[in-house]
Amino acid sequence: MNRGLFITFEGGDGSGKTTQAEILDTWLRERGETTLRSREPGGTEVGEQLREIVLHHRGEISPRAEALLYAADRAQHIDTRIRPALERGEIVLQDRYIDSSLAYQGAGRALGIDEVRSLSVWASSGLWPDLTILLDLDPDRARERLDQARTRFDRLEAEKNAFHARVRTVFLELAEAEPARFLVLDATLSIDELAAQIQARVTEALVGKHE
Repeated sequence: MNRGLFITFEGGDGSGKTTQAEILDTWLRERGETTLRSREPGGTEVGEQLREIVLHHRGEISPRAEALLYAADRAQHIDTRIRPALERGEIVLQDRYIDSSLAYQGAGRALGIDEVRSLSVWASSGLWPDLTILLDLDPDRARERLDQARTRFDRLEAEKNAFHARVRTVFLELAEAEPARFLVLDATLSIDELAAQIQARVTEALVGKHE
C-alpha cells in the first residue's frame, strides 16, 4: 500500500483554514479517497485537554512552557493518529503543524526559530507535510474577520497586532525557503477561488500518490 499524503493548512487566525480544509475533505471523499481531518493543538483525547490549557488557561503560561505544551500535543498526535493514518494510505488534512510553532512560538513569542524547530522535529520524529497550504492575510483584515465571527478570543488570537505581524512574516519566510512544499494563497480571494487553486495543487499530489 502506498503511503498516504500529509497536507497541512497554515496561516493567521481568521484566514479561512478550517473552511478550506472542510471543502477539500468533501472534494477528496467524493473522489473515493479516505481522509483524516485533524488539528493542532488537539486531535486526540490528551491533545484536547492540552488545547484547553494552552489556548484558554486564564493564568500566565511562560513562553517556554507554552512551546513544550504544543510539543507534547504534537508527539501524542503524530504517534497515535497521524502516522497510523499515513501508513494506511489515507490523506491527512490538518489544521496547523510545525510551521505554526515556528511562527507563533519561535517568532511571536521570540523563543527562536531554530530552537523551536529542534523541539518540534524531535516531538514529531521528523515527520514533515507533503504539502502545506498557507493562507496569507494581513493581520488587520484577519482581526476584522475575527471580530465579526466571535466574541471570545483565545490566548493567541488576543495578542496585539505586532505579534501577529511577526507571525505572518515568518510564515512567508518559511514558504519562500521551501517553495516545493508550500502553496501560498491570498486569503482575500473568494472561498471558491481558493478551493479551486487548492484542488488543482492537490490533484498534482494525488498523481504521485497513485503512481
